[in-house]
Amino acid sequence: MDRAAFNRLFDLTGRTVVVTGGTRGIGLALAEGFVLAGADVVVASRKADACEQAAAHLRGLGGRAIGVPTHLGDLESLDALVTRAADEFGGIDVVVNNAANALAQPLGEMTPEAWTKSFEVNLRGPVFLVQQALPHLKASPAAAVLNTVSVGAFNFAPGVSMYAAGKAALLSFTRSMAAAYAPFGIRVNALAPGPVDTDMMRNNPTEVIDAMANATLQKRLASPDEMVGAALLLVSDAGSYLTGQAIIVDGGGTPR
Repeated sequence: MDRAAFNRLFDLTGRTVVVTGGTRGIGLALAEGFVLAGADVVVASRKADACEQAAAHLRGLGGRAIGVPTHLGDLESLDALVTRAADEFGGIDVVVNNAANALAQPLGEMTPEAWTKSFEVNLRGPVFLVQQALPHLKASPAAAVLNTVSVGAFNFAPGVSMYAAGKAALLSFTRSMAAAYAPFGIRVNALAPGPVDTDMMRNNPTEVIDAMANATLQKRLASPDEMVGAALLLVSDAGSYLTGQAIIVDGGGTPR
């Protein structure tokens, strides 16, 4: 490897990345990393003002970015997101499915309405977003999909069983997509964060947050920025021989 090839490993210059749930937490941190790596970034979330604020912040970092209000449970909204991204930047190279619904109901007390709401956002939306973006991904010489799952996909999770089940199913789709789309040069991988200091995490009681932090070998929550390195590996040329994989970024909690 020479210096020029080395410098290109994590370079996303000229690529368009769509990040759902990209206005805060892990999604915003990933969007920042992609912009700083040279990508054009499209951030999507339900609230229009949050989308524009995030896009303005990303443009302030020196990149090109737009925000597109999107509801992952609405298939027409996904179509609009793909169309706007492609119209603005000429195509789509990377799809990052980061948006999630943390709705939790105890086993034995789940309602059909909650089940539908959880799986629409955590599973159906990501799968159909990739399907909608597929023509653009097939046309890209450096296409990648990154599905944000969770360590809950691997562990016992009775308190958040719908969320964990949706993430486990998305991990299964990640592997199936990797196999189906490999002939088109599209790599598909998953990022599985452990406990991260986000708004979603802070909605839990203090004792729950402390328990999750102490369950890791590092005895702490992650910063959202600590997800960026693994994500860049999975969507850039640095991960060119990685597909169908899940990288667990959880401070050592899952092995423990």
